[in-house]
Amino acid sequence: MTSTDFDTPRPSIVLLAVFGAITGILSGLFGIGGGVVLVPLLTIFLGYQQRLAAGTSVAAILPAAVVGGIGYAVQGNVDWIAAILLAVGIVVGAQIGSYLLAKVPTGFLRWLFMVFLLAVVVSLWFVVPQREAEIDITVLVGAGLVGLGLVTGVLSGLLGVGGGVIVVPALMFFFGSNDLVAKGTSLFMLIPGSISGTIGNFKRNNVDLRSALVLGIAASVLSPLGSVFATKITPFASNIAFSLLLAFVLGQMLYKTLRAGKK
Repeated sequence: MTSTDFDTPRPSIVLLAVFGAITGILSGLFGIGGGVVLVPLLTIFLGYQQRLAAGTSVAAILPAAVVGGIGYAVQGNVDWIAAILLAVGIVVGAQIGSYLLAKVPTGFLRWLFMVFLLAVVVSLWFVVPQREAEIDITVLVGAGLVGLGLVTGVLSGLLGVGGGVIVVPALMFFFGSNDLVAKGTSLFMLIPGSISGTIGNFKRNNVDLRSALVLGIAASVLSPLGSVFATKITPFASNIAFSLLLAFVLGQMLYKTLRAGKK
């Protein structure tokens, strides 16, 4: 038995199910992994260490991404070619990010990413994609999608940010996608990354499989509901809600960065 086993909290199944339900709705509604919400819930309310919370979150989001992605696919809101190209980039990028984690000072990169998030939060109030918009796949666009996945994977490995937080707005603003296709494509892109990350975290004892199972089941039950909600609200309302979520992520990162600076 490792030290991680002794340090792992044993929260109630009911509380885990509630947190999983919240994560599933947000995942389906915004096309994100949900770790940006689940990790602070696990650390603040359940006493998880940051690394264990992150690893458990990555495992828990896999079934939600699969079920939520299917929900978008059934409605025709997934660009399969874009999802594959993004997945190729993010799998490679995640390995690069993990390798660079101990070698590259992330302070400046973290501030740069927070500026990017702020710009996205502001732009979401003014730039509203049309529901009829689609990604026009060309050789150049395909290369750009692989590049976006690569950058997303590197940033995820270095900063611990979820891929959907980057990919969804990038698909809308830079690749001409509508909001629903961006979210559905993002969810399918997250699947290989979640599998790869869970295998790595399991080998390093950085995942609580009991909690991840309960969280994942609850999240997968509610994720389709989130994808249905996404189709029922207007693109502008979706943008506003997404901007508030990103503002929450930005606030988290800013707080952690400033607190680390004081220490």
